[in-house]
Amino acid sequence: MSNLRSSIEPIANWFNSLGTPEPIIHWGHPVMMSIVVFVMGSAAALAGWRGRTLAISNTEVALKSRADHRKIAPLMYIFLVSGYTGGVLSLVMQGQPILESPHFLTGTVVIALLTINAVLAATGFIGNQETARTVHAYVGSVALLIMVVHAVLGLNLGLSI
Repeated sequence: MSNLRSSIEPIANWFNSLGTPEPIIHWGHPVMMSIVVFVMGSAAALAGWRGRTLAISNTEVALKSRADHRKIAPLMYIFLVSGYTGGVLSLVMQGQPILESPHFLTGTVVIALLTINAVLAATGFIGNQETARTVHAYVGSVALLIMVVHAVLGLNLGLSI
């Protein structure tokens, strides 16, 4: 852990040298990630599920929903991975322990689940197999639920430091 901290500290020191106000250092990560999780996450999930459930009854809406999901989900993934590293950096900037909280654990699980989903999507759902699409839908939904728990744990962490 100390190797990770020592490799991140120069970056944290550089950001600290910019004179960033403490409230931004302390609450910037939670505010930005809340937007990503609650706005982009719910939009991606809604579009994905609409694409699945309306495929039989309303093909046009289903196709638009799937296209929307393909636009939103990759951006959300990039923002979440960036936010994950930003959260660790924020803790280092505040002199807090890293990689130890339940908030860190849930964030790691979410990134792992969304990486699985990204790989499934990138492979074309293993030849467009319905089973792979179903796994993708449920893994994404579980990840979104864990993100809500993650947000609550993050708020508790933010209030405790």
